[in-house]
Formats: sequence, C-alpha cells, structure tokens
Amino acid sequence: MTKRYQPIEANIDKETANTLIRRIAELSLAMDKMNIAEYVEFLRNPKRIIFVNFLGGLARGFGIGIGATILAALFIIILSRLVQLNIPVIGEFIAEIVKTVNSHMRLR
Repeated sequence: MTKRYQPIEANIDKETANTLIRRIAELSLAMDKMNIAEYVEFLRNPKRIIFVNFLGGLARGFGIGIGATILAALFIIILSRLVQLNIPVIGEFIAEIVKTVNSHMRLR
C-alpha cells in the first residue's frame, strides 16, 4: 500500500507569505552569488574537469620543483657558512658534503 501525499491547504496570513517570499528571494540571491549554476555546468563537462585538474597538477609540480631547488640552494649556502666557522667534527663533515655537491654541479 503506497502512501499518497495530500496537498496541504495553506492558511497562511499575508505577513507570513511576504516573509517566505522575502526569504526565497534572499536564498536565490545567495545561490546566485555562489555561482552554483556555473559549478553544476562545470561538473557536467568531464573534459573541462580533466583539463583544469591537469593544469592544476602542472602548476603544483612546477611549484614543488622550484621550491625544492630554492630550499636546496639555501641549505648548501648555510652549510658552506658553517664550514667557514671551522667547527672541528661538523666542519669536516659539511665540507665533504659541499665538495660533493659542487663537484656534481660542475659536471653538468
């Protein structure tokens, strides 16, 4: 046995109706500001999703590469400054690391 829903007879006064209409208009504006229609259209186009994700991946990869290069360069600079301080045990170890890195950089 399926349950049928009967329409509710609305005995709403004008003030309540106006409040509801105003709230619906506010919700409509809020949804417009959130660009929900554009987002739904975006989700319906798989080629565009793939393209946007591909570009995002390229940008992240490029950023990681540049960031790692800068951090490695700063690390080498700090290590070379520590070698100049001539700390006995640490200085020799760091000097070997710096020499190895410099020799590999000259080979390229």
